[in-house]
Parts: sequence; structure tokens; C-alpha cells
Amino acid sequence: MNNIENAIDLLDDLAFAHALADLADAITLERYQAQDLVISTKPDNTPVTDADRAVETAIREAALTHRSSDGMVGEEFGSEKGVSGRYWVIDPIDGTKNFMRGVPTWATLIALVHVDSSGIEEVVVGIASAPALARRWSAAKGHGAYVRFNSGSAEDLSEEFDASSNDKKISVSKVGQLSDASISYSDFVGWGDRLEPFQEMLANAWRTRGIGDFWSHMLVAEGAVDVAIEPKLAVWDMAALDIIVREAGGTFTNTAGQNGPFGGSGVSTNGVLHNAVINGLNP
Repeated sequence: MNNIENAIDLLDDLAFAHALADLADAITLERYQAQDLVISTKPDNTPVTDADRAVETAIREAALTHRSSDGMVGEEFGSEKGVSGRYWVIDPIDGTKNFMRGVPTWATLIALVHVDSSGIEEVVVGIASAPALARRWSAAKGHGAYVRFNSGSAEDLSEEFDASSNDKKISVSKVGQLSDASISYSDFVGWGDRLEPFQEMLANAWRTRGIGDFWSHMLVAEGAVDVAIEPKLAVWDMAALDIIVREAGGTFTNTAGQNGPFGGSGVSTNGVLHNAVINGLNP
């Protein structure tokens, strides 16, 4: 398959991911702030709602119909192997605690990972859909990163996927010094030995905000924030964010500097600041 055919396929996959996000938005918005929202605790002591499970179930069913040869990795229902050398990574609601409390900062994260013949994994499509904020970020490898102001309306997956939208291309900032940078994070939990150097970095930055979760990284992609850091994340928390930040011109690694969303933590920067951030976290 040549590069043109690959590009066409990725755009079709991106359109499908948008259709999945439309499906998810319809479910989450209906359950958001619902008086009968069902909340339970998972074995790892994190909360899960009926909306989390309903979204992942709907996405899995749609993927089984339209991408049956692809694998699936989801936060709520685990992994299913495929035969295509690709798999979808789903976080049905990133920011469940916000969702539970009526805070609008939550999103459905959808990503497509390609595995090459050497076993190297790369995220090639990503969506972060935050309908309570009326925003959706997206990217496909080689096609740039975009944000749209969306209504959260559902698409009929039986129809041709429609990628047309009011997408606006986004790019990272050009801030070159940590002393001039705006840094976003979630909280001070889970840092271990890196907490002290992290707090020192915050103290020397121009501005810091505990925005947290997906939105910190999407603000990096938009150029509104220069650095976003979280010390402990799963692949479903990061896969979609990774490709969006990279296609916006930024860099995404873990706190040790390993590229991609597979290293257990997430650091997004505008690229220019990345070495300084990683060195600062690992003195």
C-alpha cells in the first residue's frame, strides 16, 4: 500500500473515530448530572459510573461491526485481540470524578494504534471529545491537529462517516524558557521521588494551574499552556492525547523521557521546553 492510500485510510479511520465520539457524546450528555447516576467502586478503588460502562459497550459494539479485524483496549472491559495489526484504545470517560460531581471537565478518549512488523507501536489517530465543554480535539498522523466546537449530536453509524466540520487547526506555543512557561498538572499525588524537583519547577515557572486530566494536554496542543505533566497514567488516559499533541507540533513522553503513551506517565510540552522539563524532573 502506498503513502497516498495510507493517508486515505487514516482519514477514514479518523472519520470513524468522530462517529464513535458522537455516539459517546449522546450517552454521556444524557447521563451527566442525572439524579439516578449509578456509581460503584472498582477493585483499584477508583469510581466508575453506568455512563462509563455504557459508552465503552457502545463503542465496542460499533467497532465490532465496522472494524471487526481490529483489536480493542478499554479501561472498563479490558483487551480483545485483533488480526489487523491495529487496535483501538478507549477511555469512555476521562475525568470520572469530575463527571460524578457535575464538573464539566471530562472527555471520551479514542485512539487507534498501529503495530508494525517489528512490534513497534504508534498512535496514528486520536480524538478527545468533551461535550460538556462543547469541544472536541482530533488528529491523524501527518494531517495536523484540530479543535472543533461541537454540539455533541449523535451520528448514525449505519451511514457513511462524515468528517466535515468547523475544525480549526491548532499548534503549540513557542515559549522557550521555563521561567516564561505556563505549567498545568493534576495534583501532588503519585510523584514519589520526583515531587520535590517537580515543585521546584513549578516555583520557577511563570504560571501554574492544577487543571488536570485530558484538558491540560489539549491546552498544550492549542498553545494556551506550555507544559502539562501527570505522574501516573494508563495507556487509555494518554493514547489520544499523544497524537494530538504531536500533530500540533509538540512532544509527548513519560516523565523519564520515553516517547509515546506507553510509559506509565505523561508529559506534554511545546517541544522547545521538553528537554528542560525532563531534566528538571530527573535531576
